[in-house]
Amino acid sequence: MEPVALELCEAIEEEWLAIPVNAVERSGSTSLPERRAHLWSLVLESRFIPSRVERGESGWQLLVLRPKFAAACSELRRFVEENRNWPPFIPPVRPMIENTLPTLSVLILLATFHNLTVLDLTIMGRHPVDWIEIGNAHGSQILNGQWWRLATALTLHADWLHLFSNLAIGGFFVVYLCRDLGSGLAWSLLLASGMLGNLANARVQLPSHSSVGSSTAVFAAVGILGAISMVRYRHHLRRRWPLPVAAALSLLALLGTEGKQTDIGAHLFGFLFGFGLGLLAEYLVGYCGRPGKLLNALLALSSAGVVLFAWWSALSFAD
Repeated sequence: MEPVALELCEAIEEEWLAIPVNAVERSGSTSLPERRAHLWSLVLESRFIPSRVERGESGWQLLVLRPKFAAACSELRRFVEENRNWPPFIPPVRPMIENTLPTLSVLILLATFHNLTVLDLTIMGRHPVDWIEIGNAHGSQILNGQWWRLATALTLHADWLHLFSNLAIGGFFVVYLCRDLGSGLAWSLLLASGMLGNLANARVQLPSHSSVGSSTAVFAAVGILGAISMVRYRHHLRRRWPLPVAAALSLLALLGTEGKQTDIGAHLFGFLFGFGLGLLAEYLVGYCGRPGKLLNALLALSSAGVVLFAWWSALSFAD
């Protein structure tokens, strides 16, 4: 080959061509943002196609060698097509249900019940009723068949400070959860998580271990909210879910492990069961929608019925 022809072929092979934006995507735009230019360059690099990013007269340009021009355009078109509409749009914010007053009423009822437990009352022929004795989550008695303690223990508190701390901290999470899912579903999840947490705690603790308090359900509420956020924003994990999950774990570490009478096991199991049931609930709500008014009312009545039947069983067994 003639030296002149050889030099001409080498010059053609070394010629760098700018890839037009409309050759890759049908956006109607002819300018290439710097961030996208570098992203496309990385895509070509992964396919072993040399490229470089330069700033030209009309903006940023992605350059490739002439022999690789067609292959580069094909790879970029495939990349754009496969990643179209990704990441998915953040789901719209679900409108909150206005049920704050009923939720607060239940919390006030819990405080009222605490007042009743310190009075000398005669109920079902018993005087006085030792509510803590017949309703606490005693490990061996739960495992021996006294299932009602799983629920009754959630409604009892050692003193006013114990009650106030659970209502002040847990009230915020419970109100938010009820507004998000609906009162019936939220209370059903809290009760189920709290009872399962007490059951698991009874299995791992010493037979003589006993506890009272709604803190198991409070930590269940934190776990449920963390699970809901993780499922709802699963396509935006880096931006959305770490905050509520980190807040849940921080609350567990700061408030769930301090104090001589703190039941770490109940807090941990409440959180874990709440997280698990929260995952299931959010997937079902995402597929079927939130429960309607009738189903919510039935769930709320069922939860209240379980608690009342548990206390009736406790009082009947104590006779």
